Amino acid sequence: MPKQRGSRHPVKALSAQFVRNAPPGLYCDGSGLNLRVDLSGVRRWVQRLVIQGRPRTLGLGGWPLVSLSEAREVAFANRKLARAGGDPLSDKRKARDTPSFAQAAAKVIEMHRPGWRNAKHAAQWESTLTTYAFPRIGAMPVSEVTTAEVLEVLEPIWHDKPETARRVRQRIGAVMKWAVAQGYRGDNPAGEAIAQALPRHSKVRAHMRALPHAKVAGAIEAVRASDASMSVKLAFEFLVLTASRSGEVRLATWQEMDREAGEWTVAAERMKSKRAHRVPLSTRALEILSQARALSDRETLVFPGSRAGKPLSDATLSKLMRQLGIAAVPHGFRSSFRDWAAECTNAPRTVMEAALAHVVRDRTEAAYARSDLLERRRQLMNDWAAYLSAEGGKVVPMLRPA
Repeated sequence: MPKQRGSRHPVKALSAQFVRNAPPGLYCDGSGLNLRVDLSGVRRWVQRLVIQGRPRTLGLGGWPLVSLSEAREVAFANRKLARAGGDPLSDKRKARDTPSFAQAAAKVIEMHRPGWRNAKHAAQWESTLTTYAFPRIGAMPVSEVTTAEVLEVLEPIWHDKPETARRVRQRIGAVMKWAVAQGYRGDNPAGEAIAQALPRHSKVRAHMRALPHAKVAGAIEAVRASDASMSVKLAFEFLVLTASRSGEVRLATWQEMDREAGEWTVAAERMKSKRAHRVPLSTRALEILSQARALSDRETLVFPGSRAGKPLSDATLSKLMRQLGIAAVPHGFRSSFRDWAAECTNAPRTVMEAALAHVVRDRTEAAYARSDLLERRRQLMNDWAAYLSAEGGKVVPMLRPA
């Protein structure tokens, strides 16, 4: 046994041969590193340190898996960290508890799930990350994912599937921001650095297909003459007349309708803005509700699907429009309405935007925009209904004073 092992402050007191042959006991090597040999012959490395004023004992692993030189290297690093005020135990625990990217993504999805509008959004997150991110970085500790790995995920789809790639990058970034907030890492590898590394997309982002406003009345007539169910026909025309989103119409309930006041109040949780929205109903829109009431007297939904108690599916209106050769999507009628309002009326921009339930982006303007301009919008929606009913939509409504 080396002579240094019994000294007060030994330095590298042990040798590889001694470690291999030492009898049961505790032997000091230096820097607080000790070899513990059990009666069974098992040999383990332990280190005694004062960490933030408290004496602690750290296990560094067993011999021969951890050699003498490796144990010394770890012990020296631990001692330096402890002298600087750090906590090797905390760092070791953090490294052990660090989740993989896939585990971190699951936590982020669960955290955001209550705030998302529907289950479809969570499913899209899971699907895109499972398809594109997990094969490359799913099993990696979230602390070890670098910009290079994120780049490897995005490059194959960056030009071929630009919108998908944008969403994958956004979702990876959200997971990394969570990891930063949890203390697992100090940066977001899907942030600005990767924005500079990725080439710009040459394609212009396409808008949803919409009809010129002069052709909207013809689309309504085509739907009326189709073989679609009456519930689908009424839902389609109601969507066009109110310039609403498909989901708002398909999931509309009778509880939201006030036919006496001529108003439809869409619940906040069903609105994109997360704020309740009052929709003024034109005479034709109220007629549609009367027809729908006769069809669904015992239903909660205004426009029920073919199965009792179930709403129309998300694809129902889109599929009908494709079958009839209507070159638009349901959401596009909001654009048709907006173009008509801008070209054929002198309604203020604020009234047009309020009719579409668009949120005022300017904070100063929003602070003063307390009214929802319901009566001004009622006038506008009545004009829109009149425009659509007048000889196939060819008659332009009379301009009114602002």
